[in-house]
Parts: sequence; structure tokens; C-alpha cells
Amino acid sequence: MFVLLGLMAAAGTLGAEPLVDGDPEAGAEKAAVCASCHGPNGNSSNPQWPSLAGQNARYIVQQLQLFKSGQRDNAIMMGQAAALSEQDMKDLAVYFARQQPKPGVADESLVEAGQKLYFGGDAEDEVPACAGCHGPAGQGNAAAGYPSLSGQHAEYVASRLKAYRDGDVPETAHAAIMTGVAEGLSDADIEAVSSFVNGLRPASGAETE
Repeated sequence: MFVLLGLMAAAGTLGAEPLVDGDPEAGAEKAAVCASCHGPNGNSSNPQWPSLAGQNARYIVQQLQLFKSGQRDNAIMMGQAAALSEQDMKDLAVYFARQQPKPGVADESLVEAGQKLYFGGDAEDEVPACAGCHGPAGQGNAAAGYPSLSGQHAEYVASRLKAYRDGDVPETAHAAIMTGVAEGLSDADIEAVSSFVNGLRPASGAETE
């Protein structure tokens, strides 16, 4: 059922424009300061920092709002977001959503376990399939604000899953969902599924916005 829901969600979001009223050209100018951590065009080279290229715009805006309000705790990002207006956030979000993400590579020894969790979940530990919300190609659901995971650094994904599991996240509706999911994941599960999404990519020619 979760896989079917993921397929339906992806069918409605692939190729859709970001659901944010931003100016990508203005965003390109404002993104210059972001490159030091998130890389040129939003492709981060540091596995501790997320790539933003191809991330859905609504999700980026939501996270910037959380950093600005202090609900999401990260000293660097809180400082960067403090000076951003709502329009700045929208411009940056649309710019990054339109950038082409660089593909990642999964650890071959973890693919089988990661693939099983991503597409099938773990009924015994009440872990739903990741594809149910993030889609079969890992591109998320822009309308629902679910982030794209395709090609994201395994180290960063693992750190976020552990934060959800530990409850070290803002109290939002999305966080409540992910906290419930992550509670059933072991460290080995997190390592496997994080590696798998790093190597996950859409079919050739598919849109990433």
C-alpha cells in the first residue's frame, strides 16, 4: 500500500513547477553566500551539509522559516536565515529547486537492505515504506512539502534520521510523522536506507522540480 501511495504521489508531482512564488534570477544572486557550505548550484561536496539542488521549493522555505524562528537549531543556519525576508526565502527556494542535482552512489553492500526498507518498510517494527511519502524515485512530494531524497548525502540523511529518532527536531506535523517512522529504525537500518537514497535517482529525462 505504501509503495502504491508513493507511485500515485510521484505521478502528481514529477515535472510540476515549485509551488512557491519566487524569482529564480533573484535567488541566484542571493544564493552566492550559500555556496560556501552547499556548493555551487546547491550541490554540496561536504557530506555533513545537504545538497539543495533539485530540492522542492516548498520544503526549502519551510526549513528556512524554522531556522529563522529558532525552532530548528543550527547556529550557522540560524544566523544566515535571520536576515532573510519571506521573499528572499522564496527566491532562494525556487532557484535551488531548478538546479540539476548531481547523482550519488550507494554502498553496494547496503543496497539490498536499504532497498527493502525504502520500498517495503518493516512491518514487524511498524516502519512504513519511505516511498510512500518520498516517491519511488526519491523526489518527494512538493505539494505536501515532503523533501526530495534522491542523491542526498548518506551521512546527512543518517544524521537527520537519528535526530528524528531521538526527538531532537522542531515540533511540526512533518516531524511528528518522521519521529514515528524513525523510532523503529536501528542504526544498521539508518545506515542502509541512507546509503540507498544517496544512490537513488529518477529515470533519465525525468524532471527534478
